[in-house]
Amino acid sequence: MAGALAVMTCLPMMAQYVPSEDNLKAREEFEADRFGIFLHWGIYSMFAQGEWYLNSGLDHTEYAKAASAFYPILFNAHEWVRAIKASGAKYITFTSRHHDGFSMFHTAESPYNIVDATPFERDVIGELAEACQEEGIRLHLYYSILDWIRPDYPVGRTGLNTGKERRPDYPHYLQFMKNQVSELLTNYPNVEGLWFDGYWDHDSDSVPFNWRMPEFYRFIHSIKPRCLIGNNHHEATIEGEDFQMFERDLPGENTTGWADNQVVSQLPLEMCQTMNGMWGYKVADQNYKSSAELIQLLVKAASKGSNLLLNIGPQPNGELPATALDRLHDMGQWLQVYGETVYGTKAGPTGDMPWGVSTKKGNRVFLHVFDAEIPAIELACTKKPQAVVDYASRQKLSYTYNKKVQRLTVQLPKANGKSHRIVEITTK
Repeated sequence: MAGALAVMTCLPMMAQYVPSEDNLKAREEFEADRFGIFLHWGIYSMFAQGEWYLNSGLDHTEYAKAASAFYPILFNAHEWVRAIKASGAKYITFTSRHHDGFSMFHTAESPYNIVDATPFERDVIGELAEACQEEGIRLHLYYSILDWIRPDYPVGRTGLNTGKERRPDYPHYLQFMKNQVSELLTNYPNVEGLWFDGYWDHDSDSVPFNWRMPEFYRFIHSIKPRCLIGNNHHEATIEGEDFQMFERDLPGENTTGWADNQVVSQLPLEMCQTMNGMWGYKVADQNYKSSAELIQLLVKAASKGSNLLLNIGPQPNGELPATALDRLHDMGQWLQVYGETVYGTKAGPTGDMPWGVSTKKGNRVFLHVFDAEIPAIELACTKKPQAVVDYASRQKLSYTYNKKVQRLTVQLPKANGKSHRIVEITTK
């Protein structure tokens, strides 16, 4: 035992990740943004069946023929970014490479990319990066760490029937990913974050698969210490991550059943959700959530100290769907008036209540009342408020405060058809 300990003490200790000052600043900016737009776009849009279509049993060589016909003639990065900016969103997360292995940027690592494999021959991410820079919108990039077509990727529980050759070599595949990520961070210097997906592909392995994520993260931070790293693994955070994400769930909830081990961390939080049902464009999926529902989802996320990353699946012709644009417009109109109750806020003190939720900024608490019928609300309050007003009209609201039990009762203004009512409480 003593000999074993002596050997162990001779081994180099791996330094724990310490984020740079610039990284910590980026985290603060990210938290304050509260609202981003997710864009799932690739050659899968050609089939109009969602981003997982290749996994449905298609041969990957037949699927790949879509690249030779991909010519999104109506794509205009500046129009996309202007519409997203008008929605009140502060950042965009775009799919640089999804599970189908097709790169939406010009890469030296594979000819299977939008510039070399399509008649479009334009670097979509390059154009988006330029538009985001001009409009003051932050750019993050989604990157799939699983691949349904590369022979060197060790097959997990998906992509089993794509007809790919299997020569698993994870060290080689990891180097491929490092090379591509290096290209993304070097060629597009305004990229602020990387959003990884696919870790869950090996969650059923009999022997736990070693993704070597801390090593991957150290490599990324060595190139750009400020770059925010998140991973959609549905588990506890991993050393080197800068924010924590929740797929189709608000932090602390597990309605999907995917997050049994996903304890909410102290890192900046983000939940992602679709406007309709799918991430990638699906022609039959027109079941869009209403504008009021999306606004309430944004507020609920903020009430838990989380951002909302709201997804749109662009069409194969390069346009954002008309219904998605309508929802962006409505959210932008609302945020022009009420954005202060969302941007830069912290989790509210009330938690989830039958009437709604709350957000907080400094000594002000914003009560977001979703129930349009109730005339008054009651909540815990440790001190008598300095002021209680209707946020929209700035009119003072009637209230009573029971000092003995520390309960506040507020008489609410009429809803008047608004998505919800907001009460502002100022404390001393």
